[in-house]
Amino acid sequence: MARMKSLPESAGVMDVLKRFPAGAWQLCEFHDIKLREESPLSVGERELIAAYVSGLNACHFCYGAHKTIAEVHDMDAGIFDKLVEDPALAGVDEKLLPILAYVKKLTLTPSRMSDEDAEAVYAAGWDEQALYDAVVVCALFNFMNRIVDGCGVKPSKGGPSPEMKDRLKRTKDSRETYRNGARAMGLAP
Repeated sequence: MARMKSLPESAGVMDVLKRFPAGAWQLCEFHDIKLREESPLSVGERELIAAYVSGLNACHFCYGAHKTIAEVHDMDAGIFDKLVEDPALAGVDEKLLPILAYVKKLTLTPSRMSDEDAEAVYAAGWDEQALYDAVVVCALFNFMNRIVDGCGVKPSKGGPSPEMKDRLKRTKDSRETYRNGARAMGLAP
């Protein structure tokens, strides 16, 4: 039985938002703003951060979904096997390692953040906008992981369907990925 009795057994996150629509459109809009609009971090890098944070939280639904989206956005599929264990050993671009260290610490021990953590990001060549974008993606996925796990959303067996992967590839350059999903579910204002 699903944690939310009004949801189907195989509920996805959009089913949760459809059942509890207050703020759903704004949440999807915020996803598009932080994951698709201009940033020093590419869409693939931001999706990698989303997957990484979700992996740290053991949120299998979000990890699998954002891993797939990151791959569609040109992130090497091979890095995901060891990403959560050790991003450096996974083969993540060296420039991203301080950002991933930052979001890991922010996820697991947020009260221990320090100026030195930020300085490591700047020393790697990132600016304040990149750090802010990484912080917001980290916060957004800690938030989403709690909604998904709290409501009992589970990944589909075998991961995303071939149809889903094809749709992601076709809509790769859209800046309204999440809003389009919300529209399809009847959540547009």
